Amino acid sequence: MLTEIKDMDHFKELSGRSYDFKTTTISLSNQDITISYFNTLIDEKVLQQQVIHAIQNRALDSELKSMEDLLTWIPVDDIEITDKFQDVQSKVLKGYAAIHFNHNQIDKYALVSMSTNKGMRENNDTENEFSVVGPKVGFVEDISTNIRLLRAQINIPNLVVKDFTIGTVSKTKVAIVYIEGVTNKKYIETVEQRLCDMDFDVVFDSSQLEQIISDNSKSPFPIFLSTERRDRVVYGLISGQVAITCDGSPYFVTGPSSIFDSFISPEDYYLPWVLGSFFRIIRILGVLFSLFASSMYLVLTTYHYEVIPMDLLGPLIFSRQDVPFPPVVEVLFLEVTIEFLREAGARLPTKISQTLGIVGGVILGQAAVEAGLTSNILIIITALSALASFTTPLFKMSNTIRYLRFPIIFLSSLWGGIGMFIGITFILIHLTQLKSLGAPYTVPLFPLRVNDWGDSFIRSSYKNLNKRPGYLRPTSILRYVIRTDKFKKDFTNE
Repeated sequence: MLTEIKDMDHFKELSGRSYDFKTTTISLSNQDITISYFNTLIDEKVLQQQVIHAIQNRALDSELKSMEDLLTWIPVDDIEITDKFQDVQSKVLKGYAAIHFNHNQIDKYALVSMSTNKGMRENNDTENEFSVVGPKVGFVEDISTNIRLLRAQINIPNLVVKDFTIGTVSKTKVAIVYIEGVTNKKYIETVEQRLCDMDFDVVFDSSQLEQIISDNSKSPFPIFLSTERRDRVVYGLISGQVAITCDGSPYFVTGPSSIFDSFISPEDYYLPWVLGSFFRIIRILGVLFSLFASSMYLVLTTYHYEVIPMDLLGPLIFSRQDVPFPPVVEVLFLEVTIEFLREAGARLPTKISQTLGIVGGVILGQAAVEAGLTSNILIIITALSALASFTTPLFKMSNTIRYLRFPIIFLSSLWGGIGMFIGITFILIHLTQLKSLGAPYTVPLFPLRVNDWGDSFIRSSYKNLNKRPGYLRPTSILRYVIRTDKFKKDFTNE
């Protein structure tokens, strides 16, 4: 559990580690006034005009004697005077400015509402990580807006935001976000060190940072989790991960991550755990099918046709009797055609791309069969393989699956089933050697962490997810306390 903040000094000390926590002092004739706030949660122009300028102008002809005088000095309706620290902490984290007399023995604070709706615009939806159930709030290109969105969801002073300036030409602001008392300090120090050691000219997007600070930049697998969804970043932070973003990028990079993070969709946590687990297993099986379906067809039709059932062998021979090319050319032709359609659909406007994908796929597929360039069965397998590659919620993992299909196809064409298993072996060896900020990439499968299996292949009930993943080595392992008492029944039999 997180450490409780007991007084204002502790709150300021912890919040002061974040670059967006500001303290402004106004010197009046009889005393000094301190204003504390998070500049990502308030409108600083309103603060200047309606608070600071109002106090300075009124102090020219009047004397501020008590905190209650601010009720008439500041032209804002939502002003509250309190001496309770918990109210001050809660309000400041909700977008209020806290005003305090420096030399006042009584800890009274005037809380002035300065909250803003910045970041809550109508077109603030996620485009590449869409979900039917749950929030659809995404990040934008302004780093202050993104931090404000995070603070609106994680409403504690333990959320620390550190800023850096990277890029010899661009001078881009980069932020590291983590929760003090949850995230392991070694991960924070590792990220800070790698960012400080960077020597780069222009930083356009956080994806560049992801590649530069990666443990293995030559790997096709996404070592970090790159997302535009706020709920993904929030879940990573409360689990003990570190989030990285930069100004001008609508994406956050979180780590350390595992390969299972690429198959987790936010919808898994908004649906009942049985349904969430079922759909997650479907995604994993879909990716495996997409990766090996075409190469399996190539292996069976070229080297190991004896294992094909007799009922299927007849239709397979009939579909290929007019195809003049060997199976490897047939497979590569269809795979490359699918990639052409996919790349063209991604670059064209939305309405045109939908028409191109449907009409182009149907026309080309039918024409290829009638021209004897490919078989009906392979068209079905390739189409299903292309659909299955999109079952993963992350676009970068989908690209990895698309890329890995081609080396496995070449190996299968050379050595048949042995070649396919050689490709699988190389992938498994490569995965087990990958690390994300020093943490194993294939955990909890390897190294084996049975206690963390509850949120890997399946999504367990919330009664079993009250602990943070052990492989992240969080400072606080417990997320929330499970109620052990039974719910009271509304209706009882008398």
